[in-house]
Amino acid sequence: MKIITKTAELDAFCQICTTHDYITVDTEFLRERTYYSKLCLIQIAYPGEGNESAVLIDPLSEGLSLAPLYDLYQDESVVKVFHAARQDLEIFFVDKGVIPNPLFDTQVAAMVCGYGEQVGYETLVRKIVNAPLDKSSRFTDWSIRPLSDRQKTYALGDVTHLRAIYEHLKRSLEKSNRHAWVQEELGILTNPDTYIVHPDESWKRVKTRNGSGKMLSYVRELARFRETYAQTRNIPRNRVYKDDALLELAATKPTSHDQLKKSRLLLRDARGGAIADGIINAVKTASKVEPKDYPQAPEVRVKKQGNDGLSDLLRVLLKASAEKAGVASKLICNAADLDAIASGDRALPVFSGWRHMVFGNDALKLCAGKIALSADKDSVKIVKV
Repeated sequence: MKIITKTAELDAFCQICTTHDYITVDTEFLRERTYYSKLCLIQIAYPGEGNESAVLIDPLSEGLSLAPLYDLYQDESVVKVFHAARQDLEIFFVDKGVIPNPLFDTQVAAMVCGYGEQVGYETLVRKIVNAPLDKSSRFTDWSIRPLSDRQKTYALGDVTHLRAIYEHLKRSLEKSNRHAWVQEELGILTNPDTYIVHPDESWKRVKTRNGSGKMLSYVRELARFRETYAQTRNIPRNRVYKDDALLELAATKPTSHDQLKKSRLLLRDARGGAIADGIINAVKTASKVEPKDYPQAPEVRVKKQGNDGLSDLLRVLLKASAEKAGVASKLICNAADLDAIASGDRALPVFSGWRHMVFGNDALKLCAGKIALSADKDSVKIVKV
């Protein structure tokens, strides 16, 4: 098993990769003690048999530059294949602002090909490759050197089997003419905004029962400080203070260190020093916000009365449509979308692109009373009215 530790070695390997139609990629990283993921290992394979055409790249090696890899990521003649790529892509984007292009995500493709919702890599290896997969090293510390033989074998397995999975799914998509469906879904993964966390927007992730603008102004400032502090020091946001402590602070509004010390939920380290000063400043800033500048609670879809029956019918139609198309129903729309459709909402993703063809068009007809549903043994049929 080859481990690349020198820039020249990486450059030579990447040059070989450019002669192939695709490469498979995976990473191992740690994130328990940091805000941003710590990249510990990169696995890459190009088409071939066994492990001869696969390598491990050690980003922790002194003096190793990933520049050749980032050049390869931007080579549009080579498809970069990942499974459940979001966390992997975030690492590379945060490091150098690079998103591999063109991109193929086998988890997304598997959902389009009818393998279920958010299907795992191990499941695809079993169903497509018909091979066992040793996952015993999944939770090891990948920053410790040297790596054990078991770790190396585990890591390489994440890209060698991925070749067969990619080729199988690619053929399935070509046969069903659904490659465009996958590309549509990859729009989120290839959008840089997906990997940028704005401190000003971080309050929207905090769940609060109090939706008053005044209360939310305190939540906003406290969340903004926490996110900024965590980012600049590269520590998990919960190490600054957790959401329950944030909501307690938003309610008690401490403006001095003595008041801050009375908090029940605040971590000991946060009751003094820079965090304590930041909390007090955030509270003071929030207290000066004018009502016209209060943040507005995110809109919550409320299911209108009298649509329960229609929602249930839409659920049956969705299940039947997903089974007929051989695609995961969750990829088409979720339960909240169905309730929104029943309530008259038409500004939804399900009414555009491939989703509209598979389900959205029939959903509109069902709501308008133009079609009905009929049970026939183990299947559901659509009946024109």
